[in-house]
Amino acid sequence: MSRLIQIALRDYIAYVRTPGFWLSIVLVPVGIIVFGGSSALLARTTPIPTVAVVDFTGQGYAAPVIKALETPSNSDRPIAHVVPAPGAPFSSPADAAARLRPYVAARTTAPGQPRLDAAVIIEGAGHAVNVDYWSRNVGDRSAGFAAQQAVTEAMRRADLARAGVSAQALAEIDQLSPRLTNYSATAGGKASLREAVRGFAGFGMGMLLWMVVFTGAGMLLNSVIEEKSSRILEVLLTSASVPEIMAGKILGVACVTGTVLGVWLAIGGAALAIASPAVAGDLVDILLTKGMIAYLALYFVGGYLMFSTLYVTVGAFCETTREAQTLLGPMMILLSLPMIFMSQAITHPDAPILATLSWIPVFTPFMMAARAASDPPLWQVAGTALVMFATTAFELWVAGPAFKSGALATGRFEIRTFLTSLVRRTGE
Repeated sequence: MSRLIQIALRDYIAYVRTPGFWLSIVLVPVGIIVFGGSSALLARTTPIPTVAVVDFTGQGYAAPVIKALETPSNSDRPIAHVVPAPGAPFSSPADAAARLRPYVAARTTAPGQPRLDAAVIIEGAGHAVNVDYWSRNVGDRSAGFAAQQAVTEAMRRADLARAGVSAQALAEIDQLSPRLTNYSATAGGKASLREAVRGFAGFGMGMLLWMVVFTGAGMLLNSVIEEKSSRILEVLLTSASVPEIMAGKILGVACVTGTVLGVWLAIGGAALAIASPAVAGDLVDILLTKGMIAYLALYFVGGYLMFSTLYVTVGAFCETTREAQTLLGPMMILLSLPMIFMSQAITHPDAPILATLSWIPVFTPFMMAARAASDPPLWQVAGTALVMFATTAFELWVAGPAFKSGALATGRFEIRTFLTSLVRRTGE
């Protein structure tokens, strides 16, 4: 045990002393802050587009479109500024499109006329009305959708008016909206913020596990490759057993990533406590009740051991970082598969496909963490945990001779050599 601790401490100090360790601690929170604020900053600083609206229907659809673009109900900023169409009047929708297109494409600018970013041309009669949306940026269709919705609503109101519905009745219809109250069957009352926080707690723990494994993978591979190329592994094998070396390296990297995540969590927790004390209090209360913290720790530790054992073993067979990178790509794809389904587990935790994936070891720690809020049956918790730790134990049993064989081997990585070492172990 003392040799295991010495190996773990040696790896831990080696990483902590590097500039990259401290940069990762500082830059990631800064990146999160920039990423979180960039959307709001971009929304506030992006110029509001200018749009020309032309209506050929004779039904007055231009007015509701202009209102929808300039006074949206869900934002304090207009979707677009409506300006007079340059060159109006037009003889037909085709004439309007042909003459407005150069302005939208920024090839023509009339004196005193701002450059158009888009043009809305409404044409047709009766129920056959079309909204043609010409824009320079086809990826931003918010003004086009707003115009379509405004014309749709105006057409419905016109039909109701023709059917004899008065303007007062239409106004009263617009005010109709049932009140929705969410109740929690488990809490026995109205759904609270605590219930929503509970749903994201497990998802957050699954994301933390993914970050630890993703970060630790490169560290483990590089550490083993570096020590193999400098023959330090051969020296270690003369003074410590394979399980001690593997466990020491896994523990050392776990402490490194744990230190980084601990700092990140402390910063995030402090920010959350200042910004929303109620949410922070609910989160702490959730983690400390009903064994939630033990539940999440169970899958966190099991998942980390399962993946890190695989990375250490593969790293022992690689001579260069280039070889490790070629193997790291497929392994990262394997690790990324659970992320496709994790977000679905928040809203559909008991979906059959998610419950099934929970029994596949690669998915188990992530799926069960994300499903924590739905209180999975005890037999599922016990069964999936047993499968996960049994898989980890099998990995450790098979990986010992494979690690030793790879550490002492020379030459390029060959899948046949790797598989032969595994078969030799399973055949004993």
